[in-house]
Amino acid sequence: MQITISRGALFKPLTYVCSVVEKRQTLPILSNVLLQLNNEGELSMTGTDLEVEVITECPAIKGDAGEISLNARKLLDITRALPEEAEITIISDDSKAVIRSGRSRFTVQTLPVEDFPKIETEQWDQTWTLPVSVFKSALARTSFAMAQQDVRFYLNGLLFDSDGTNMKTVATDGHRLAKTECELSSVLTDESITSIVPRKAVIELLRIIEDGDSEMKVSFNSNHMRVELDSVVFTSKLIDGRFPDYDKVIPSEQSKKLRVEKKAFHDTLTRASILTNEKFRGVRLIVSENKIAVSANNPDQEEAFDELPAEYVGEEIEIGFNVGYMIDAINAIDTDMIEITLEDANSSGTIRAPEDDKTVYIVMPMRL
Repeated sequence: MQITISRGALFKPLTYVCSVVEKRQTLPILSNVLLQLNNEGELSMTGTDLEVEVITECPAIKGDAGEISLNARKLLDITRALPEEAEITIISDDSKAVIRSGRSRFTVQTLPVEDFPKIETEQWDQTWTLPVSVFKSALARTSFAMAQQDVRFYLNGLLFDSDGTNMKTVATDGHRLAKTECELSSVLTDESITSIVPRKAVIELLRIIEDGDSEMKVSFNSNHMRVELDSVVFTSKLIDGRFPDYDKVIPSEQSKKLRVEKKAFHDTLTRASILTNEKFRGVRLIVSENKIAVSANNPDQEEAFDELPAEYVGEEIEIGFNVGYMIDAINAIDTDMIEITLEDANSSGTIRAPEDDKTVYIVMPMRL
């Protein structure tokens, strides 16, 4: 097998593939990338960790058809180190491959192609079509609330919930919840889908998906999700578990509503967080007529206090929140004003953009 390709055409697709390849693997073949060149001059590259698989395509490649398996990290590092205008030639020879570019020459080991694992799945229960920008926005608005290495494994991912017309994405770590909803352009079947996509897959999708107005396909079956972009096919196993009933977590009625300027509130929370307890990160909000005060303290008896104007009329309420959770929710809102609704000091707070009933953030209160 022989491949000749420019560094520019190889580098970006290779980064997508290498992103799912773990540095330390129990199986040596999982540290490799599979390169396959067909007779039409189309090069496909595949990387997997047995849970997530990424396949990228590069058209119009010179060379002889064939396939080869190389160490993904070494190939990426070699490509990165070469000049931007470089042309790269890869020639396979038995158990080794030679990578040439100009006067540079690298000889690296290969592994048998037949040992390279692939996620085999062809049957899909439901396939959606929707704009790339809409899908990426749904991930960005909710993924930050996913749990990390929680013993409740079903929380370590993002829920996709579809009734065949709309798509909801929901994430929670037990202390906060993020939910958003968007309309699908088309759906192959009317079957509803409730699937949990692992955290790693969601993070990789956010890295791979670029902003744009093109359409993309998202398919589900009982065990896998597949995302098809222009030159990338992304497949992930699903988490087998039952996601919490998120509708029960979202308060139906909250009597106290205030509006505050997003940037000013964000900056106030950031300043107050400097003197929070590093372990619990709690801040106290004191909401009174036309203003909101933020205070924080730590075990060294240091204290921060700040206040800013807010649109609020009603009785005073004092409530504690994790400042990190509040800032994450505010960062996910793209309007100049935010709306916060509360009930009492022992009930969750709701954060959303004004007049937006599609996206909502719930933060549990803290006792300070």
